[in-house]
Amino acid sequence: MKAVVFHGIGDIRLDNVREPELEKPTDAIVRLTSSAICGTDLHMIRGTMAGMKPGTILGHEGVGIVEEVGTAVRNLKQGDRVVIPSTIACGNCSYCRCGYYAQCDKANPNGPEAGTAFFGGPETSGPFDGLQAEFARIPYANVGLVKLPSDIDDDQAILLSDIFPTGFMAAELAEIRPGNTVAVFGCGPVGQFAIASAKLLNAGRIFAVDAIPSRLEMARDQGAEVINFNEDDPVEALKSFTGGIGVDRVIDAVGVDANAPHAGPGAIKAKLKKPMYKAEQKMVAPKTNEKGDNWHPGDAPSQVLSWAVEAAAKAGTLSIIGVYPETAQTFPIGQAMEKNLTLKMGNCNHRKYIPKLVDLVRTGAIDPQEILTQVEPLTNVIDAYQQFDLRQPGWIKVKLEPSEVPAAVA
Repeated sequence: MKAVVFHGIGDIRLDNVREPELEKPTDAIVRLTSSAICGTDLHMIRGTMAGMKPGTILGHEGVGIVEEVGTAVRNLKQGDRVVIPSTIACGNCSYCRCGYYAQCDKANPNGPEAGTAFFGGPETSGPFDGLQAEFARIPYANVGLVKLPSDIDDDQAILLSDIFPTGFMAAELAEIRPGNTVAVFGCGPVGQFAIASAKLLNAGRIFAVDAIPSRLEMARDQGAEVINFNEDDPVEALKSFTGGIGVDRVIDAVGVDANAPHAGPGAIKAKLKKPMYKAEQKMVAPKTNEKGDNWHPGDAPSQVLSWAVEAAAKAGTLSIIGVYPETAQTFPIGQAMEKNLTLKMGNCNHRKYIPKLVDLVRTGAIDPQEILTQVEPLTNVIDAYQQFDLRQPGWIKVKLEPSEVPAAVA
């Protein structure tokens, strides 16, 4: 089968690999009808999330058809159409039973202290082969896979695999209450769904901070008040728009590949911090493999964390959903403490949210496919990755489809 394979930092390829097989009674084999490219994939290719094992299939978003199930999978059958949660969980441990699926004690073969298990990630996450392929083995399928109703199509469903649940969890972590003022840093796919989720939670005002016009335009279309950090200092702008108080809730939907402003008043402050950012880059991405304009790590890893703490009102809440590796160790803890901020963060507990979000889509409360901007065949995946990595105008979320329907598993 064809699959997107990680060969090294800055080196991914569309390879022919062996089709997966059932390994445990709780496994299922799914034929992928849709997968997607995520910013987390870029972290690994850029080198800002280290530890990837060469030969690992990338991707952690998927929709497909069940082809085969293990003997312990009693709630699914061949032919069922399903969405695949990005994080893997057993469903039996105390963490799963409390809804903390990303902290499952059993799913990660490296042990309960190893962290979140997810598809297409580094060795510390499993590793598990990912979903940018024609077929995938799904561990704990009896718990993880969520059957899809016929009135939700693949364009909607692929966004329920990771991006929508992650954005919704970001809004929930932020403790948004009706009337709250919210700032979302980063208007990529997760940021767009954080904005949408803040609206669902009845936020009073939503500010969206980014520097890419097409992303800001999409945020504006959702009703957010937009701030281009290459034109305005985002902290000063947020304070001026809130009577000098700051925002009640802040969401970091950027993570480790943040960039400092390269123009406008914010660039002056960023220039003073450039030596610090250089040191951070070396810490989080000791090895890179930049090729032309592609695979460049962000030039200011902690930029959004600093902005978020500065922009928050006293006694506000900061929700961090953007990805940071364990090597990222810079955070303005003193400022946060002086302001009595509440900090919440973590990897998404996808399985907790997907059933609820499926119902929201079915009722028409939200149409997630409005965030989907590109649909590409799997055969064009490398070019699609490069365009997405460059943050080309209009490239916000990319869905991948098999170029032809592969033969069923024997």
